[in-house]
Amino acid sequence: MSDLKPLPHHLRRIARVFVDESMQDSPLARRVRDRLAATTHADIPWTVVPPDAERVAFSQGDAQALYLKEYKGRFLRFCPGTRAYHCCAYRIIHIGENCPMACSYCILQAYFQDRLLKIWANQDDLFSQLGEAFSADPAARFRVGTGEFTDSLALEHLTGYSRDLVAFLNDHDNVVLELKSKVVDLSWMDGAKRTDRVLPAWSLNAPFINEHEEFHVSTLAERLDAARTCAQAGFRVCLHFDPIIHYPGWREGYSQIIDMIFDYLTPNQIAYMSLGSFRCMPQLTPIIADNFPQATYIYNEFVPGLDGKARLLRPLRLEQFSFMVNRLRKHGMDKQLYFCMESSEVWQHVFGHTPKHLGGLANHLMSQAFGE
Repeated sequence: MSDLKPLPHHLRRIARVFVDESMQDSPLARRVRDRLAATTHADIPWTVVPPDAERVAFSQGDAQALYLKEYKGRFLRFCPGTRAYHCCAYRIIHIGENCPMACSYCILQAYFQDRLLKIWANQDDLFSQLGEAFSADPAARFRVGTGEFTDSLALEHLTGYSRDLVAFLNDHDNVVLELKSKVVDLSWMDGAKRTDRVLPAWSLNAPFINEHEEFHVSTLAERLDAARTCAQAGFRVCLHFDPIIHYPGWREGYSQIIDMIFDYLTPNQIAYMSLGSFRCMPQLTPIIADNFPQATYIYNEFVPGLDGKARLLRPLRLEQFSFMVNRLRKHGMDKQLYFCMESSEVWQHVFGHTPKHLGGLANHLMSQAFGE
């Protein structure tokens, strides 16, 4: 363990570790303990949580805590989209909850209002459930990802979770795994035998948003450099503009990051790219205002959407979407582009077609993921 690097910046607020009694000798718990001990954070206290504990409480200023938990729910889930808009319909591999970074717009603030970074330590149960699901029908294909309720790579330095998952899925030809993140950790690459079954993915935004609304994350250049490293190794990558935010100077900002992408990647190295406008549940707005008082985009012109979320007025969304899609098309992007949670009317206005013309968004992205 002596060759391990010190904790990356986004993990340096971890001040305590909780572990379920049943998980304290699990391989993942031992790995986290060893990797923490190999850093300057060797004095972080561990607390064993008894099986009858109803909840774990942690409050220590700006500090965070890891919670290595025995999860007893379903590890493979459907994306919590709504039928009111077109959902990409990928499947979620649920490996944990919450995120060590701090992005003002993050919806996880409304879901998890604590400072516990939960990790499901009973990996044997996870792999058992996944193996059963992926092997039940050899003709079925799965496009899965771990970046829904947490960041896919944020805790990788300590857990090695993505590397374990990549290695496990080497034996499942019918599964493509997307690893979506705002940080750079490529240690999972050692576990991948097939470059066509893993899609490393990074979220991007305008430089102004990255600098003023995303904290404890890797820079845009670092993310794109990691994407180039993966592409040069034979992986196809995914990129996500979600949320696109309406702010003064947005045209210049999004032009800059779009042009920057193609300093690092070519269109054929990108499996797909999503675009989604900022939208939020009503209860998220006061949370953002309280946690990030500098965030002014929440006071833009919003209307209630069909899913109950506040959405930027359609003319403003169409203006941003059209601008970005036109610029991306000039760089050679086309069939890789799709909208996250938008209506057929928006698709038709911007793309000139709807998901129906692609055979359905889920089918289209499945083909893109498998390189067809």
